[in-house]
Amino acid sequence: MRLRALLDTHTLGLRLLGGEEELDRTVRGVMTTDLRDPSRYLSGGELVLTGLAWRREPEDSERFVRILATAGVAGLAAGEAELGSVPDDLVQACLRHRLPLFSVVEDVSFASITEHVVRQVSSERAGDLAAVVDRHRRLMTSGPTGGGPEVVLDLLGSDLDLRAWVLSPTGRQIAGSTLADSGPELSGELAARLAGEHLAAARSGRRGPHRVTVESAATGAADEVRGKPGEGRRPGDGPASSTFSLFPIRHEGRDLRRTLLSDWLLAVEADAGDWSEERLDLLHGVTQLIVVERDRRDAARTVRRRLAQEVLELVQTGAPPAEIAARLRVAAPVLLPGLGAAPHWQIVVARVEWEDGEVPGGPVAQSLLEEMLVDPGTFGPEPSDRIAVAHTGDEAVALVPLPVPDEPGAASAAGLHAGELLSAVRQPLGRGLADDGRLTVGVSAAVHSAEGLRGALEEARHARRVAAARPGRVCAAGHEELASHVLLLPFVPDDVRRAFTARLLDPLRDYDRKHRAELIPTLEAFLDCDGSWTRCASRLHLHVNTLRYRVGRIEQLTGRDLARLEDKLDFFLALRMS
Repeated sequence: MRLRALLDTHTLGLRLLGGEEELDRTVRGVMTTDLRDPSRYLSGGELVLTGLAWRREPEDSERFVRILATAGVAGLAAGEAELGSVPDDLVQACLRHRLPLFSVVEDVSFASITEHVVRQVSSERAGDLAAVVDRHRRLMTSGPTGGGPEVVLDLLGSDLDLRAWVLSPTGRQIAGSTLADSGPELSGELAARLAGEHLAAARSGRRGPHRVTVESAATGAADEVRGKPGEGRRPGDGPASSTFSLFPIRHEGRDLRRTLLSDWLLAVEADAGDWSEERLDLLHGVTQLIVVERDRRDAARTVRRRLAQEVLELVQTGAPPAEIAARLRVAAPVLLPGLGAAPHWQIVVARVEWEDGEVPGGPVAQSLLEEMLVDPGTFGPEPSDRIAVAHTGDEAVALVPLPVPDEPGAASAAGLHAGELLSAVRQPLGRGLADDGRLTVGVSAAVHSAEGLRGALEEARHARRVAAARPGRVCAAGHEELASHVLLLPFVPDDVRRAFTARLLDPLRDYDRKHRAELIPTLEAFLDCDGSWTRCASRLHLHVNTLRYRVGRIEQLTGRDLARLEDKLDFFLALRMS
């Protein structure tokens, strides 16, 4: 906005005292100060509001105005409440430095002027940005721009002072502003929290943008708080809070369950609750701009997906190892360009299932694996370009290359671990699966040649079945668990499992419910201590005689003898299956 526009709004109570020839200056912001030297907080283009508390003698006016003029401020507005009128020495100093000067009547607050200026500047910036975004959209739809989502996020930061990030459904940062003064990045914990909140809100049917208030992003905390962020805060008030508005990045009209777990989202550090329709439309345009970029990058994955599909079909049909090895030699340069030797390989199997069975889970599992198998600490979309994923039915199969241990960069060649995968994605994806979806994942050991791929595929599928036998919406299991008794549990029919556990454990549960005897926890601790009376008593903080009494009661209620290996094993399996 122009300085001249301030005089057209009579409710602001501004009177021009000098600098009429400079009224076409552009106002880019507003600042209230009574510091003798506010230069460190000025960037140019501000309307400075002051109560004149800095003025102790006439010479102070020259010093103060010179600082403002050097910083390139647009104008100065002085309040009349402190001195009754604006002193002549300030008027003369502004005339010498060609700085427009206004007086502010006593009954108009600086807050009213600030609110008016911010509203006008934001509105004009939004209009300018809308034109830029529209031009950028046309460029992106007609051909590659070379900028990607970062370009439009930089526009949001520079023109609307909005900090924004593009996040994956697991909370990994796909894009953020590249501006040097854009502030700290989101912590991994906070990004995962925002992704989870977005998925939960979308599954509940609420229309975006979804608003989430969390503790200050600088702390990386994620505890919800009440009230407007930072309003009326004083030292000692406790952690500040920030409000984020979450915008879905998706094609309109698609079945939500087909895309939700693979769609990106736009997280903006601002409360969109009081935004105008024009600004909301602008942000919707930004999301559609990013959709175009997402589609382009998905299209680039076609080659890797086709390679994975070809390898999977060769492995499943029992093709000769030489034929599979030839196909892998084609895949290796695509997935790990510049790698001298053929890599080792690992296979990950994932399955997404919905209770009604109406939505195929394979394509969603495919997109999920392409994201899940990337280190959550990495930035940008490119790291997912090193993984080839195929899908059949509700199952997706990932072919993950690992550098050979004696090659450069082999420090990261240890391979994927089911527990690490699970910890990175369980919280956000569990919110998106809600109460009618399930994701199960199995991870194979690394294999060194084409001959090992068939076994690795079966190993990953067995591990996924182990994960499927566990409670929870998001479960994973790795190859290391297949050498344990847990491998057998998924293949026990459900009715047999229920009957077995009920026969052994229901008498103990009933007794605990009636007498609060804690027989089940005692049994778990006794088995975990390998039947050691002293260690178990110490762990439970019991006298050994009390422990012996409880174990005797367990044996009496079940007709079993915990001194016998067979009975110990039965109890152990019953507890694992319950």
